[in-house]
Amino acid sequence: MNDYYEILGVSRDASQEDIKKAYRKMARKLHPDYAGPESEDAFKDLSVAYETLSDPQKRQLYDVGGPEAVQSGGTPFAGGAGGFSDIFDAMFGGGFSTGFSGGSSGPASRRQRGRDQRIGVDITLEEATFGASKTVKFGTYIRCETCGGQMTKPGTKPETCSACHGTGSTIRQVNHPLFGAMRTQTTCSTCQGYGTTIAEPCPDCAGQGRVHTRRSLSITIPAGADEGTQIRISGEAEVGTGGGPQGDLYVVIREKKHAVFDRRGDDIHTWITIPMTTAALGTDFELDTLDGKKTVTIEPGTQPNADITLRGLGVGRLQRPGRGDMHVHIDVEVPKKLDDRSRALLEELASIRKESRLEPHRKDSGFFGKLRETFAGQ
Repeated sequence: MNDYYEILGVSRDASQEDIKKAYRKMARKLHPDYAGPESEDAFKDLSVAYETLSDPQKRQLYDVGGPEAVQSGGTPFAGGAGGFSDIFDAMFGGGFSTGFSGGSSGPASRRQRGRDQRIGVDITLEEATFGASKTVKFGTYIRCETCGGQMTKPGTKPETCSACHGTGSTIRQVNHPLFGAMRTQTTCSTCQGYGTTIAEPCPDCAGQGRVHTRRSLSITIPAGADEGTQIRISGEAEVGTGGGPQGDLYVVIREKKHAVFDRRGDDIHTWITIPMTTAALGTDFELDTLDGKKTVTIEPGTQPNADITLRGLGVGRLQRPGRGDMHVHIDVEVPKKLDDRSRALLEELASIRKESRLEPHRKDSGFFGKLRETFAGQ
């Protein structure tokens, strides 16, 4: 297997955020749902790399001792011959428990928990606003129906290992010139520490106890889900080897852009352009919202960039009651070309309102502007 940092395409001093961004980028590229079944192995390697490097403790173990250190919880001599286990056995006559795999803890189990999986699902703004039920399809492992997860050909079963007699480990005694008689305990090479051997593996799953397939699963998208929201569905990912329990499925939300509305958090924004006469005179108009048509009032004298707020017409709040707001931003359109009649009318209006003279001024707004005006009048 390649270096985990190389798999993710990051440097060894990459930050956790850099690792997360690299994983998201590569996951979309390598996911079997998009790249095809041939990318499954690469996607699994990517998932293992991310699971290791995104955990600070596992990452530290990996940097020191590689994948083996992570798998053994940081014990560099796990399951191997010699090392500390040999010396402890020699000095304490085999009665000292080191906790190394393949030792006194007994044979390993072939039944392992399945790995967690991550899949993406696309939703619309409407689905994010009100919540929705979606059906997702993804590649995964399920329990082999032929052997029921037992890994053996129907009618057969695993046999006790003749080399270790079911203990999963072998003990060898040697004479050391300094320490004298020494015993070493190692993982049994015949059964790989399982204590049993499978003479006739299941033909349908090749002795894995599981087979690869594509599943369909109905999931609930909660109101307020946003781009990057992760939904955990316990026990719906792949079945482990030996028919082991299923891992957890993580569904990552991808929200499509809306043609008219712009989402910002729980609020929705949209823009409308009105003639300058409408801004001056005011009007009512029907606006299409996610809740159907709503009447919006343009007050007389509405200024450019005005914001009309429609309460409670935004996106549902994630895991909280209520909804955000809809903001209608007003753009005022000034005609670039005028016919003679329109020009004459505007000139007459300007004359009536005495708007022909323009003077520069400083615009003050908000609390400090009003405070300045108050003291200036005293």
